[in-house]
Amino acid sequence: MKTRLAVVGCLMLAMLTSAAAQQSSKHVLSSDEVKKAVPAEYFFRGQKAPVQVRNAVGFQLADGKMMLAALVDASGYSTAIQQKYQGMLITETKLNIGGSELAPGQYGFGFTADGKFVVMDVANNDALSTSSQTDAALQHAVPLNWWRTVLDTSCTPERSGWGSRQSKKA
Repeated sequence: MKTRLAVVGCLMLAMLTSAAAQQSSKHVLSSDEVKKAVPAEYFFRGQKAPVQVRNAVGFQLADGKMMLAALVDASGYSTAIQQKYQGMLITETKLNIGGSELAPGQYGFGFTADGKFVVMDVANNDALSTSSQTDAALQHAVPLNWWRTVLDTSCTPERSGWGSRQSKKA
């Protein structure tokens, strides 16, 4: 009996150790992990803005520290702030962005009309500014295009039978 208990205890310990090791390995966060970690609202320059969780991303390092970034709805802010504040950035570790180091903290970020990527503290003071880069070969996303294709090919009156039933009733 004691042997069985010892074996079960060892198995439980091995499973817990394995689970802890998996959680602490560096990885890009899954959508469920992002939903749990990203705040619903983000405080910046004296106001709270809704966070677009569908446009959020994050990663976790081996030591458990995280970095989260998401777009926000900045419509309640002045035009001057909206021009450079498009998202939130929370980091528990130092980041190197464009050769500049960013300390752990909570920030707003955005892209300016003159081609800069700007990171600001929550008071809207610039913490980092670097040239942004674009990939000319990158295609713009068209998320509902596949849905239109499905509707156009499978839900026309002729294919659905709607047209034939309609004409019989007339």
